[in-house]
Amino acid sequence: MPQIRRLPSHLVNRIAAGEVVERPAAALKELVENAIDAGAQRITIALRDGGVGRIEVSDDGCGMAPAAMALALERHATSKLPEALIGADEAIELVTTLGFRGEALPSIASVARLTMESRERGAAEGWRRVVDHGELIEDTPAALPPGTRVRVEDLFAKVPARRKFLRTARSEQAACLDVVRRLAMARPDIAFLLEASGDSGKRKLLDLQAGEDLATRVARIIAHELRDNAVEIVAERETPHGVMRLSGVAGLPTYNRGVADHQYLFVNGRPVKDRLLVGAVRGAYSDMLARDRHAVLALFLDIPPQDVDVNVHPAKTEVRFRDSAGVRGFIVSGLRHALASGDRRSAQTPDRGAMARWVSEPVPSRLPEGPGVGTSQARLWQEQAQTNLDAKGEGLLLREVAPAWAQPGPLPLGRAEEAAPLPEEAAQYPLGIARGQVAGTYIVAEAADGLVLVDQHAAHERLVLERLRAAGAEESARRSQALLVPDVVELDEVDCDRLEDAAEGFARYGLVIERFGPSAMLVRALPAAIAKADSARLLRDLADDIAKHGKQDDSGALLLAEKLDLVLATMACHGSVRAGRTLSVAEMNALLREMEATPRSGQCNHGRPTWVKLSMADVEKLFGRH
Repeated sequence: MPQIRRLPSHLVNRIAAGEVVERPAAALKELVENAIDAGAQRITIALRDGGVGRIEVSDDGCGMAPAAMALALERHATSKLPEALIGADEAIELVTTLGFRGEALPSIASVARLTMESRERGAAEGWRRVVDHGELIEDTPAALPPGTRVRVEDLFAKVPARRKFLRTARSEQAACLDVVRRLAMARPDIAFLLEASGDSGKRKLLDLQAGEDLATRVARIIAHELRDNAVEIVAERETPHGVMRLSGVAGLPTYNRGVADHQYLFVNGRPVKDRLLVGAVRGAYSDMLARDRHAVLALFLDIPPQDVDVNVHPAKTEVRFRDSAGVRGFIVSGLRHALASGDRRSAQTPDRGAMARWVSEPVPSRLPEGPGVGTSQARLWQEQAQTNLDAKGEGLLLREVAPAWAQPGPLPLGRAEEAAPLPEEAAQYPLGIARGQVAGTYIVAEAADGLVLVDQHAAHERLVLERLRAAGAEESARRSQALLVPDVVELDEVDCDRLEDAAEGFARYGLVIERFGPSAMLVRALPAAIAKADSARLLRDLADDIAKHGKQDDSGALLLAEKLDLVLATMACHGSVRAGRTLSVAEMNALLREMEATPRSGQCNHGRPTWVKLSMADVEKLFGRH
């Protein structure tokens, strides 16, 4: 029988460090979180070779005494848990700081050369402590201002198996930048400076000043145009242990991305990557985005510590909620309410390529030959105007700048209303007064502050969907359609367990299922709106969704509700005004007025904008007036 041996302490430390420090970005995250917990007002970060060569974090926080520095480098020693709670069963449940496990510094010191310098406020001098891959090599006084400075060098130098799996310096630097961005986004009251150096020299990656409001900090980190294409979120809900709050900035559905890496999620100020929160965001935008597009947002969920478990993973990037269905429903409703009150707007950043084509193009120096409506009139107009100009001695050949409408060819097909003065009440209409229709698809309207173009099909599609909802179509969609012969769907036993747990919630949406042996489910009724759906495919999708979001409660019913939302969206698409249909001016104005009064009218059911506006200032610029 092989002999059982106790592992040496340095090997134990390196094994444990692998759970906390798998790359430079993980080490940087722990150091910056320590600086935040220390009450820093300014945090300066310097990277060398993406953090593989060196990571240095300086702060102006409370600092540490020499004895505290020595204790901080011992495993499972922390100042984050109050002494009164250390012996209590609920100590971990009441954590309010970013760190609390006491593993970060000793883990980093076991796989790198760590230099820690610190000075308490009011202390005469600071102290330096250097640990090289677990071995103390220096413990001396040091000169530095109040605060703490930690330097990590030669990461994984003595762990070659781990170092060879690191990515390029550029990739590691990008991961470090993402970590700092997330932490800085949650704390606009702290100034952050991130600099990076390498073979190409030194440059500044991030420079954020303290005292910014949340919306400004989020926009500076994600994208400046987010300020003009987003709504702010403020929502609250009572829980048994206190108040649950949701705040942040959510991009309009028309302002979206092709990947989900611009979704920043926080729980009690802690950046997390949680499947439940991601699923809630997807649910909130379910009928406003195409499947291959993703929302841009930063959400901050503040919840009583008793209702969330942050001690799930050593890196503290995952959490578990006591009432996961309640949290998910709160986020979905909060997001939808914010978007309903503010997303009558559309993403108003004009497409640069389209705007670049709004230029005066050269006109041929002579009229093209051939038959065409209006050819003789255009020639006569040109000849008379040219004679008049030449007589004045201005020497301008008008044929070189002849307008497009003076060229031979068929008359324009667009219709327009007579350009009468805007009525007095027009100022009350954000989308203006209809002037005509172009290509049987786009409504042209004149507003008090610009020119508005409306996609009639996309706009009416959204209006029909909202009417269906208001008329109770969701309730009718939830009605059951009993199957004459129940369907038997064979699935994995684990998937059957998930569906069985969610069966009660499914029944409220018209899907009636029951267990049929260890690895099969019996489908007795389907929601009326999807009565012709493939039962097997529907159950597999629901089981996969529950597995993906890691929930075994009412989540399946919520996911089914999202699928019914998609059914309503399809019904709305088929019941809306089609492109190519000619509308009267009265119909156009009625459509504009209903858009102004309807939530989420700024985008269609697929996330595309329903209208765009060109301000009068931009119109004047096109003609060189400014």
